[in-house]
Order: sequence, then C-alpha cells, then structure tokens
Amino acid sequence: MPTNSENKESAGYRVLARKYRPSNFKELVGQDGMVQTLKNSIVSGRVAHAFMLTGVRGVGKTTTARIIAKALNCVRPDGGGKETANPCGVCEACRAIAEDRHIDVIEMDAASRTGVDDVRELIEGVRYRPSGARFKIYIIDEVHMLSKNAFNALLKTLEEPPEHVKFIFATTEIRKVPITVLSRCQRFDLKRITIEDLNAHLQVIIKKENIKTDAIALQLISNAADGSVRDSLSLLDQAISLSDGVITGNIVQSMLGLVDRSNIYDLYEALMKGEIKIALETFSLMYENGADPIMVLQNLLDITYWVTRVKIDPNISKTASVPEIEQLRGDHLANKVEMPTLTRNWQMILKGLKEASNAPAPRQAAEMVLVRLAYAAELPPATTLIKTIEGDSLAALTNAEKASPTSNVSPTLPIASGEAVGPAPDSKANNELCISISPKNFEEVVALFDSRKEASICSNLRRNVHLVHFEPGRIEIRPNTHAPRDLASRTAAQLSDWTGTRWIVSISQEQGESTLEQQFQQREQQKKDAVEILPAVQAIKKAFPGAAIAKVTPKSELYISEADDNLQKNYRIKEED
Repeated sequence: MPTNSENKESAGYRVLARKYRPSNFKELVGQDGMVQTLKNSIVSGRVAHAFMLTGVRGVGKTTTARIIAKALNCVRPDGGGKETANPCGVCEACRAIAEDRHIDVIEMDAASRTGVDDVRELIEGVRYRPSGARFKIYIIDEVHMLSKNAFNALLKTLEEPPEHVKFIFATTEIRKVPITVLSRCQRFDLKRITIEDLNAHLQVIIKKENIKTDAIALQLISNAADGSVRDSLSLLDQAISLSDGVITGNIVQSMLGLVDRSNIYDLYEALMKGEIKIALETFSLMYENGADPIMVLQNLLDITYWVTRVKIDPNISKTASVPEIEQLRGDHLANKVEMPTLTRNWQMILKGLKEASNAPAPRQAAEMVLVRLAYAAELPPATTLIKTIEGDSLAALTNAEKASPTSNVSPTLPIASGEAVGPAPDSKANNELCISISPKNFEEVVALFDSRKEASICSNLRRNVHLVHFEPGRIEIRPNTHAPRDLASRTAAQLSDWTGTRWIVSISQEQGESTLEQQFQQREQQKKDAVEILPAVQAIKKAFPGAAIAKVTPKSELYISEADDNLQKNYRIKEED
C-alpha cells in the first residue's frame, strides 16, 4: 500500500509538457523569426491589436499567446514596469496569466463555444476597461471552429477595438478562417520544429530530470513527434514510465510499435536483390515480434527517401545528428541502388501503403507489396530498356519498311485536321504531292479528296475499294459490300471537275489489290513482327505477361523537320513581338 506522502506526490505530478511549458520568448523552441518580430514590436510600442497564430498541433500557439499577454501586462515585482519583451514571470500579473486565473486575460475555446451568442457576450465585455491590467486580452483557441455568423459578429469589433483590448487567435486550420478576419490580424506561421531542435530540447529536459537514455531513443522520439514539442514530451513521459531507470532504443521501439532499424535495412536489401523468400521470412519474423505491417511499409518508405537524399548529397549522412546505422547502411544502399529504381520504389510503396491501410488483412496486403518490389527490382531501369530498344530496333524497322509492298508513292494517311501526313522531308514538295491536281496514282486520288474535305468519298475509297487498274483519266475498282452504289460516279464527277479533264471510274469484277486501309495495317503488322523478335522486347513481355505492342513509330517521325522547326520559331518570335 502506498503511503500518504507517496499519494500526495503522485497527486501533485505534472506531465513534462506542462512542467516545461515556456514562460518567456527565450524558452520558445524553433520560432526565432516570430520571436524577434514580436520583441521588436513590443520594444518599439508598435503592437498590433489582433494576432493570428497558426501551425500544427504542439508547436506553441497557445503558449505564445500567453507569453504575449504576459509581455503586455507585466508590471515587474515592484509594480512600476511597463510593456516588456522579457516578462519577469514573478509579478502577480505574470503568475496569474500562467495559472490561467487572470481576470483580464480571457481564454475561450472556440471548439466548444462556436455560436454567435458566445461572440456577442465577448463583444459586450470589450467596451469595459480592464480591472487591474494594462490590457484586456482575449485568447481564442481553435478560432476556425467559429460559425459564419460568429465571425461576422466579430468583424467590426476586430477592425476597430478599443485601445485597451488585444485579440490573439490560434488555429491549426488557417484555410477555414475567413479572409475578412485574416486581413484584420497580424499573422504568424509557427514552424514545425526540426528533429535536431527537438532532440536538443529533449536532452536538456532529461538532464534536468536526471534520466539516463541513449541517442537512438531520443532520435526515435524526435522522429515520431513530427515537429510537435508537446508530442515529443508526451512520448518522453510515456517512455520514462516504461523504462527501469534507463530509456533505450528498444523500449521506444516497443512503445511506438516500430521495428529494429537493422531489420528494416535487411528487408530492404533483400527486396533490392530480388530475394523474395528471404524478404518474406524477415517480414514474418518482424510481424511475430509485434511489428505493425503498416509501420513496416512506412519504414521502407522512409529508407527510400533517406537513400535518395544520400545519393543526391552524400555529405548529408556525415552530420553528427544522423545515427551510425543510418550512415553506414544508407551509404551502402546509395552505392548499390540506382536513382530510377528508388523513384519506382517510392511510387510502389506509397501506393501499397494506401492499399494496406484499406485492406481487411493488412499483413497479406503488405506481403503483396513486398512481392511486387522484389520482382520489380530484377527489371532494368526504363532508360536502359529504351536505349536497348532504340539500338536494336532501328535496323529491324528499316528492313521491315524495305520488305513491305510499296507503290510508286508512299500511301498518305490523313489526320483529323484534314492535312495529309507524307514521308517527304520537303514540306512544299510533299504538299504538292498530296493535293496534286493531276493524280498519278490511286493514293494521290485519295489524298486529293482528303485535301478537298470530301470525307465520305475519301473514307470509302480508302476502306471499301479494291484497285484493279489505274492510269491517268481511267480507274477500275471493285467496291465491297460496304461501299455506296454511286461511289464510282461521284468519284469520276469530282475528279473531272477538279482536274478539268475527263475521268472514267468503272466497276470491275476482278479481285484487285487490297484496300489502302488493309495495306496500311499489313505494313504496321510487319513493323510489329520485326520488333517482336528483339531480345529487349521479349524480356519486357516476359516480365509483364499480357503486354502487347500497340504501335511502332520510326525514330525519324518523332522529330520535327528543320524547316518546320524554323517556321515555328519565326512564328513564336512574331507572336511575342
């Protein structure tokens, strides 16, 4: 049974987050810019009538508000002081504010008092002068929770408050605060505290508390706090309760549900080597020891990020704040894993993390993510594949094009704009070829109809007509069942009209050639067949079952001709002028 003295001591215990709450600007962690601005404004007497403090939880918004209240109302122990950037902390005003009992410093939680009636009550008290302080200060926490009507009721008072009134707002959701309110306040964005600053702050506290710990434990707590001083102190409090006089990295890992860092690196290296069996065995061992599958994926994501940073800047791992394991294993992986693989890993793990979070069985989802990572690691980077394909396929494409049946002029395939796409590098010559008034072959006939916007006849000539014979002025065709009955007469009439000479288009019963569309498909298939046999393509299809070649484009068609490029440049220059 605990003694009375022990009960008294337990009842009077204050958590570290409250015990070490900053009481002045000097004690604020990681907010040097804001502190300097506030100090200068107080010293110069240019204090705003309203402040808006925003930032993530636990960075010191409410604490800063109270320090401002102390600075404006501090009277020094002798009672003769005035506004100061360094409140004494011992006068009655400072102590009352710290203990949340000052009658002229009103704190309101907007999360529980959101209505317009609450704001009206506040406004009614604004017109009365402070009872004993220099300023009447209203601190409204989580101000974004106020209703729209409550904000509207506050606007006029906020714009022109009495000289004895100061407003200090705090919020974690600055985007939810109306712009009309923000424009009436002096805004301060409290920064997320860096891991280094948190680590240094925790070291000061453990010295004051006479607690023994190791560097890994503090590093883990600082990382888990995610920039929040309050969260770091809460975690430290919990670690102290779990420890037996000494806080070790294993205790913090167990408390946070983390996995030993070396095991995570072992898992990552196994995945990068494609050793899926070893990777799954390592993961199973972690799971049996209490590791959360989601946290394992998160740790893999962290390692991917860290290795990427090290690969970009190797000196980043040489700083004193980086644990030894991160230095050694991070440098090793940075030398082994290529940047394209790291970026691919990031995307895969990020997607897998979302899948595992929503999956009914997180362990199974996490294992499938590991399988994908391991098998993807065996694939070469995309850049290597592209270079290989480019080198191996050019010759095959050239041979395919030579082997394909061609007529006197390469068939011209129109695009959606109605402009024909031709193979000739000379734009002028190509244009004359496509829209020639005296077509020299059937392909030029089709191109002429396309250039004159006769889409119906053009489409039928390309898809539904088999050429039997062609000579200037006379064409023999075999239409299929899909062609209109009057196609021959319409074609002859248009050609005669455009060329000024008589054209005869007759119907033949002979088989004739394949349609232009079929010829085009045959040439495309030959290109695909030529590329299909390349080793690089075979490797890709083996790695991705079911993959198929959609289109083969010769390298020459991927670039704009020099003439077209100069034309575009001249146009841009004229447009800018």
